[in-house]
Amino acid sequence: MDARRKQNGNKVHVLNKASSYSNYRNLGKSQLGGVIFGCKTASIDECLNIQLFGLPGNHMAYVKNIEPGLPLFLFNYSTRRLHGIFEAASPGTLNINPYAWTADGSNRTRYPAQVQIRVRLHCQSVDEEQFKAIIHDNYYSSKHFWFELDHAQTDGLLSLLSSVVIAPSTFVPKLTKERRIPLTAQRRELENEGVDTAVTNVDFARFSSSNRSLDKLNVDSNRSFETSSEWRTEVESEKDLIYMKLKELALNRKRLDQSSSVDNNVVVDGENLEQEGLLQVTDDHSGIAHLKKKVEEFNTFKPEQSQKMEYLQQKLVEAEAAIKWLKERYMILESRSSSYVTTGHETARETFTELNFDINEFMYLIGGYDGTQSLSSLDCYSPSLDIVKSLQPMSSARSYAAVAKLNGEIYVFGGGNGSLCYNTVEAYNPAKNTWNSRPSLNRLMGSLAGATVNDKVFALGGGNGHESFSEVEMLDLDAGRWIPTQSMRHKRFALAAVEHNGAIYAAGGFDGKGYLKSVERLDPREHSWTKVASMTSPRSCHCLLVMNEKLYALGGYDGKEMVTSTEIYDPRVGSWTTGAAMNTKRGYAAAALLKKSLYIIGGVENTDNLADTIECYEEGQGWNLTNLKAVGHRCFASAVVF
Repeated sequence: MDARRKQNGNKVHVLNKASSYSNYRNLGKSQLGGVIFGCKTASIDECLNIQLFGLPGNHMAYVKNIEPGLPLFLFNYSTRRLHGIFEAASPGTLNINPYAWTADGSNRTRYPAQVQIRVRLHCQSVDEEQFKAIIHDNYYSSKHFWFELDHAQTDGLLSLLSSVVIAPSTFVPKLTKERRIPLTAQRRELENEGVDTAVTNVDFARFSSSNRSLDKLNVDSNRSFETSSEWRTEVESEKDLIYMKLKELALNRKRLDQSSSVDNNVVVDGENLEQEGLLQVTDDHSGIAHLKKKVEEFNTFKPEQSQKMEYLQQKLVEAEAAIKWLKERYMILESRSSSYVTTGHETARETFTELNFDINEFMYLIGGYDGTQSLSSLDCYSPSLDIVKSLQPMSSARSYAAVAKLNGEIYVFGGGNGSLCYNTVEAYNPAKNTWNSRPSLNRLMGSLAGATVNDKVFALGGGNGHESFSEVEMLDLDAGRWIPTQSMRHKRFALAAVEHNGAIYAAGGFDGKGYLKSVERLDPREHSWTKVASMTSPRSCHCLLVMNEKLYALGGYDGKEMVTSTEIYDPRVGSWTTGAAMNTKRGYAAAALLKKSLYIIGGVENTDNLADTIECYEEGQGWNLTNLKAVGHRCFASAVVF
């Protein structure tokens, strides 16, 4: 075994003076393709939460060669499974956090060879038996292997893990700082791979369904839409996904071209064979019979090859369409990285003072997720002008949060960023364009609802990824804290709530077992929740608004799919009626009443797409699918109108 290892070129593993294996392979910086770090079940959460990997100090010999962008993997010794795909967010160095992975943070870490990390692509973990063959040269015993990987081994692990990618769940993944490769460098690399970078936009609809993992949201009828156990899900940015997909398609295209070339040669050889046979015709009957047999074989073979050629040509067309669509999508994302104000027809760098909206003409859009990352942004949006203007952002990116208005300010509370839930509260002052911290909630929660009654802000329901809540908290500014108040009758996660005539209505949601159509009302003077008429169908992640003294429940998820349906509740009658259906299925959308119209913006459309459309509803006229484009893709956001 030792002799075989010593003959493996750049895979040589150095023996130390005591004739036992060293802790590393001594790969140079140019030879180092990736690194595996170790952890145990007890420490894996800390590794991912603090986004830091570490090894004992003697591994610094090669950890120091790690540079930002280098692929990294995490091996759990307890389960013998490999996690990834990560990448370095900093150079490898000593003691980035000198107290990491210690019981109480008072002792120095045993793993000082450290590197900061971020997620490149979140995949299912793979068992040791699945990856062992890829890095078999690194094993120096049945259970131990070197962590340094050369480029071939790294590519093998990347391919293995990329085959089991986990799509973003309905709880937005914890997004870290993007790995940004300069566009010119990416173009150069893609051109080297054979990708035409001058392509134009082509419909992507014919692209093979096996490639639909890009931007796919997990809406599985056999799995809880909101309470997926994969709260720790982390994904790389959409731009990097597209970049990787382009490279994959380029390689597939090369293979198809080669296959096509081979098949063409076969046909040509067959034609040559036929011609060659004709030239050799003699009066020999056996020769003629042999020639006839060859011709018959060729005539049988040729249609089969023609069909195969047509199939290959179709695959090439599909690959070209995919490449063109991805290229255009990539360019759109690149253009979005600027801080422009976007309209349906133009782009301008206007400051807030230069854009004088009538306060009755715009709404505030708060936080959310744009398909690439969670947002800290606060935007001022005018549907009449189709203009978005960025205001002072929140202190942190925040999705699936709750909002309420109090004393001329917008309160945003709970929610989170990926697997990280918040209990923090921020308040926005429109007059000063500033955010200020407010007392925190008593627990971490996301997908909750908010409402204001009698100058009190209420936080209702929600969940933490493991359970749904029925609890309700009330903000008492005089006391400077949130006070637990009367809980709802049901646990409700991803519910919708609204204030109407001094009472709070809470509708739908997920109770941990099923999706609810029940509705309950809290009158603070009565200090208890009472049941009111249920909706006709269950809903979660829907919107609830008041217009003309009636409650409108819009869209959402019914346990099987996103829906277009609208239901209307008249408190005076005490019953729900079916309203006009929207044009697009959507949940986790933002909705607001502006003047006499209801607007619903973005959201999750289906298992493959985020919605980028806006619909407008006016009583008696139904829903109108507008051509407003300024907002673009946005879900898990909130909308508020003063």
